[in-house]
Amino acid sequence: MKGSKIAFSILRIAGLTIFLVVALFPLIWTFLTSVKPPTEVYTFPVKYFPSRFTFEGYRYLFSFANFGRYFVNSMIVSLIPASLSTIFATMAGYVLTRSRSRLTGIILIIFFFVQMLPTYLIMIPQFTMFSKMGLTNKLSGVMIIYTAFGTAFGTIMATAFFKRVPREMEEAALIDGCTPFKALIKVVVPVFLPSLGAIFSFSFVNSWNEIFTAVLFLHSDRKMTVPVALYSFVSKAGIQWNVMAAGIVVALIPTILVFAVAQRFIISGLTQGALKE
Repeated sequence: MKGSKIAFSILRIAGLTIFLVVALFPLIWTFLTSVKPPTEVYTFPVKYFPSRFTFEGYRYLFSFANFGRYFVNSMIVSLIPASLSTIFATMAGYVLTRSRSRLTGIILIIFFFVQMLPTYLIMIPQFTMFSKMGLTNKLSGVMIIYTAFGTAFGTIMATAFFKRVPREMEEAALIDGCTPFKALIKVVVPVFLPSLGAIFSFSFVNSWNEIFTAVLFLHSDRKMTVPVALYSFVSKAGIQWNVMAAGIVVALIPTILVFAVAQRFIISGLTQGALKE
């Protein structure tokens, strides 16, 4: 029995190690490509490690490719919608779980239906509507779309989370003289905090990585986001792989930081939403 446990532990560690290597290899390869001299990117046989480290790709990104502006644009259209959708989803989820109306179930079905719709299915009417409203080629127009989709997804998560919060906590606060809104802020939200981190993180990453809406709605070079900028590096003349790799590395930094900071909240929040009484 003891021998079988040791063998199982060895197999588990070996399996996790293989999975880790497979998962990290593309990231390591991308980083090494970003610091290779341009002449070594296309050499054959492939040189896995550069003969010398160079940051020419990063220098080109921020000196000639205007990548700094694109990075700021992406931060704007990711942070603001993520924050707004977290707030809206929190309020909507709270109302849907505490309301006794039969419409709450229908509203949740609508939110689920919105998530199931292919993006391209609603892009044409959406683009037509936003054009008439003067919201095309503006970051604000893209932020409205990201906030709407983030709120729909966040409300589904928030509803599952709020079902775990005992009503007795709010009733005790109401007896002590709190208004319903104050009870939500002072009593429920502190318990709900890990779930807020999960909603914010997923909304931020979805907005940061989204490209289809940004390509369709943002025409100006100054309004491009990071995914669109990376796509624009692909030209008929070819691809500067060291520059592309450098852009990918820079683009990964915000998402890695968000998940690194919010990891504990994400795991705790998802666990709260998954458990049932």
